[in-house]
Amino acid sequence: MDDALVAAIVEITLTAGDLALGFFRPGAKTSAAISKKTGGSPVTEADHAVNRYLEQRLRGLLPNAAWLSEESVDSSARVGQDLVFIVDPIDGTRGFAAGERAWAVSVSVVYRQHPVIGVVCAPALGETYVAVRDGGAQLNGRDIHCSTRNGLDASALVAGPLSMAGELRGVGLEFDILPKIPSLALRIAKVAAGTLDASLVSANSNDWDLAAADLIVREAGGRLTSLYGRELLYNRVETQHGELIAGSSSILTQITSAIMQARGL
Repeated sequence: MDDALVAAIVEITLTAGDLALGFFRPGAKTSAAISKKTGGSPVTEADHAVNRYLEQRLRGLLPNAAWLSEESVDSSARVGQDLVFIVDPIDGTRGFAAGERAWAVSVSVVYRQHPVIGVVCAPALGETYVAVRDGGAQLNGRDIHCSTRNGLDASALVAGPLSMAGELRGVGLEFDILPKIPSLALRIAKVAAGTLDASLVSANSNDWDLAAADLIVREAGGRLTSLYGRELLYNRVETQHGELIAGSSSILTQITSAIMQARGL
């Protein structure tokens, strides 16, 4: 990946984060107008403003790249394109709107269904995660690596849905479950930094929630997979994914075995 291109994408993502911060109120309701999307999930004036900014600036960098964003009308024309931007303008909108700090701007470049550049910027936390394929992963300019823990135990830190955590605990795994992190991209990126030993992801997350963080955790020495070890592909017709897990290979093997035992598979 061209260094200048990566730097430009990071800079655009940081500026997008600053734009969102203008609507953010720590511990209080956002100043942005809030509406409901089809299905009932919230979207704010800030989501749309950030999306417009990102699309204008990013598409100027790679005019031939297709576009997939949570806040843009999807087009079937993107499917089959080699190069695509996959973006979530504000990942964790509910948390953002309520004044929680753990939201993020997520930007990825995907080439032939695999992410090659990933940026997850959490401006209210002062954290920016960046990865380039075969180039490692960084948090605020410093190299990061997944936990070296060989398996989960009582001191391990895991984030994710309580239902999935309950299944694992029901077959004997021990770990400390953290409160839900509003941004899924950030939850996975924290595995890359070793802040979390593993993250659990319920079904129906989308490409824009995952693509950037997937690359970040992979370049930090971990993996994001299905419960049964399958790697994720992006820019398909269907953007949703099933239940997922992120962590080191040894921890993922342990979780997969536990889930199979819990479900009698």
